[in-house]
Amino acid sequence: MIKQTQITQKGRKMAKEKETIHRTSIGGQALIEGIMMKGPEKTAMAVRCKDGSIAVEETPGKGKKWYNKAPFIRGSVNFISQLSEGYHYISRSAEVSGVAEEDEDEELSRFEKWLDDKFGEKLMSIVMGIAMVLGIALAVVLFVFVPTWLFMFIQYLFGETDISAFQSLFEGILKIIIFVAYMALTALSKDVKRMYGYHGAEHKTIACYEAGKPLTVENVRPMRRFHPRCGTSFIFLVLLISILIYSIFPITNAFFVDAFGVSEAIAMILRVSCKILLLPVIVGISYEVIRIAGRYDNIVTRIVSAPGLALQRITTKEPDDSMIETAIAAMERVIPENKDEDRW
Repeated sequence: MIKQTQITQKGRKMAKEKETIHRTSIGGQALIEGIMMKGPEKTAMAVRCKDGSIAVEETPGKGKKWYNKAPFIRGSVNFISQLSEGYHYISRSAEVSGVAEEDEDEELSRFEKWLDDKFGEKLMSIVMGIAMVLGIALAVVLFVFVPTWLFMFIQYLFGETDISAFQSLFEGILKIIIFVAYMALTALSKDVKRMYGYHGAEHKTIACYEAGKPLTVENVRPMRRFHPRCGTSFIFLVLLISILIYSIFPITNAFFVDAFGVSEAIAMILRVSCKILLLPVIVGISYEVIRIAGRYDNIVTRIVSAPGLALQRITTKEPDDSMIETAIAAMERVIPENKDEDRW
């Protein structure tokens, strides 16, 4: 009887502790020597400067837009918005941290001097903008065209044997392999590895806040560095759901050849165009799924989150105390006074 009472009390205690978890809507992003945290009311960027101090900049929030209450639509809109904001804050963190100045100290080529004279302080923003466009173009080539080209080559090797039924599955698996390989290769870079450390600090700080503990280095340090709402998990989820969607819809090269009598080259262009048109649908679905995974903790959400959490072992690293201090500085600025406004 006494043992049963002890078990019951322990269960109640665990249930009470679980209820104290505050699922926040606050999200962040690792920057160059810093972290950006976005809350319901404002966004804050904290960057470690060359002198060891932490510079914090705040930006007022734009308020909730109509699309934030529109399921499936809000996913694509928020994704594009966050992508644009992310590049802006990375560019700004390079300036604040002094990394941009280090590049300027190096001897400039004649072309670089012309760019500096022509654009001045706007040069960094222009460079980041070009980098964003090139990054998107590279992603389209790697994740849209390359898998299709490779499958067409394999189909050619099979000759008369039609393997088009496996095209979506083949391309989906290849995309995942490319994505994981890219993450692993970038992690070998010293600078990227340091950014991944800030990524870990961001997750740990949010986890500490969700656990209801004071934001101190001592409290943040032992927290888990994996979070279900991570951008890494989101992209991985997009790839998984794309396999499902493209398997449901018969948009193979063979489908367009048989249905419209076009050549293989035209069929590939039509198929890629359809995949691009379906991308907002896939992003919208993925966004809703990751919202659910970040809000609830049960066997289903754990299964959904598991692959993305495993991948975060690559894209997050254990942060040092200075990184945690930077994450706390950003986090403290975006926590709203009314926590009810912060529910995810």
